[in-house]
Amino acid sequence: MEKKSTKSIIDIIVPLYNAENYIENLHKSFLIQKNVVINKIKYILTESNDNTEEILRKNKYNYKKITKEEFSHSMTRESEAFNSKADIVVFVTQDVQIEDDKWLYYLTKDLNDEIICAYSRQISKYNNIEKYTREKNYPEKSSIVSKKDIEKLGLKTFFCSDASCAINREKFVLLNGYDNKKLPTNEDMYYAYKVIMNDYKIKYCAKSVVYHSHQFTLKQIYERYKLTGQFFKENDYLNNYKTLDAGASLAKYIFKRIIAEKKFALLFRYPFDMAARLIGMKVGKRSKK
Repeated sequence: MEKKSTKSIIDIIVPLYNAENYIENLHKSFLIQKNVVINKIKYILTESNDNTEEILRKNKYNYKKITKEEFSHSMTRESEAFNSKADIVVFVTQDVQIEDDKWLYYLTKDLNDEIICAYSRQISKYNNIEKYTREKNYPEKSSIVSKKDIEKLGLKTFFCSDASCAINREKFVLLNGYDNKKLPTNEDMYYAYKVIMNDYKIKYCAKSVVYHSHQFTLKQIYERYKLTGQFFKENDYLNNYKTLDAGASLAKYIFKRIIAEKKFALLFRYPFDMAARLIGMKVGKRSKK
């Protein structure tokens, strides 16, 4: 009698929008993964104005097309996860680069009935301020957090990133995912909070590496942090958890790293970058729903 595989079955879900410069290399990086069982790679294409759909068709990739009005960071992912039959669902954003054939193995190998969410280490390839924020938020050592860490970590207990994350699908359904809410941002933190408060655990997988690099303008940074501020306003229960002076700590870390690496040109950008984050967050928290 043939022995049945005990490896978890994995579905990979990737929302797309104007992704012509990413999609083929990203798909290739999925196909090289070792020691895992991938059941399905599913792309969710929001109507775009580039050649993404043509590439999807040409390569016969599995995809579904939705309108801009239908897209939501939370609902698009939730719908696909609820419809999946896999043990594990992996969410990936289109702009990550995956170079390691064990990325998926390390991301998913420790998921079980206790550790029900895991996320990858992110590294920036650019020598910019984002490089240092990535270093701060995604260290070299893996860790597991649970409810008992709230006193020590505060809000950071609920940190997660679905740029590259894995979820126990059964538990995601049990916890009702994102509660059918159309969240404009921070859907990963929204779910991470539910994971922790329901006595489950989250793993940060330092060996599961993705490269996630941007060259944001100050306006883009401001808008991103404004959205984050709005998220905290609409989910104000999260404001009950201490931030451990996170903003100041990050600013100090970035400044020290700029000096240590002698990237003095970044010092001209530094105060405006930090101000865009701070002002955006404050404006978002004060905005009307």
